[in-house]
Amino acid sequence: MAAERRPASFAACAAHVRALAGEPCTLVGYSMGGRIALYTALALPGDVERLVLVGASPGLADAAEREARRRADEALADRIETIGAEAFADEWGAQELFAGQPERVAAAAHADRLRNTATGLAAALRGLGTGAMPSLWERLGELAIPVTLIVGERDAKFRAIAGRMASALPDCRVEVVPGAGHAVQLERPEAVAAAISGAS
Repeated sequence: MAAERRPASFAACAAHVRALAGEPCTLVGYSMGGRIALYTALALPGDVERLVLVGASPGLADAAEREARRRADEALADRIETIGAEAFADEWGAQELFAGQPERVAAAAHADRLRNTATGLAAALRGLGTGAMPSLWERLGELAIPVTLIVGERDAKFRAIAGRMASALPDCRVEVVPGAGHAVQLERPEAVAAAISGAS
């Protein structure tokens, strides 16, 4: 009997943050976590006083592109359940997005991916993947809180996204970390820590 599918949801993540925070907080998120953090900041006005997004985006603005991505994410979730977490971790780490990572960084990222289960990864992809995420591009202007966008210098895709986001956010600064790629928090943790703390 197939395991019951229980996808996560952006609303559930926001509710979890509300339950944990207790008071206005600084919310930090990387990649998918950054998309969740952005959604949460918009869903919980007053609960998030500062937002730090690392290599993140507001989703896909085009509805057709979003639906195509949702279908691709669903297919990938099915594949993860078929091949298992370890094989998927190998495939995911081989993406062009992570090209040029130092060996120690690639090893640390791979070890972190292996902490997941195939069921958990598939559920996250179905419920929190880019295809499942509502586009938040048109809502960026609602964020009256300070927002810091951190991107690696080698991460051309997310540097471009950060530039577009910065033009729409009322109070935003972009921190480009020299020499780093998409996993900037692993490649240059001290720079990311300084940006989160607000140090220049």
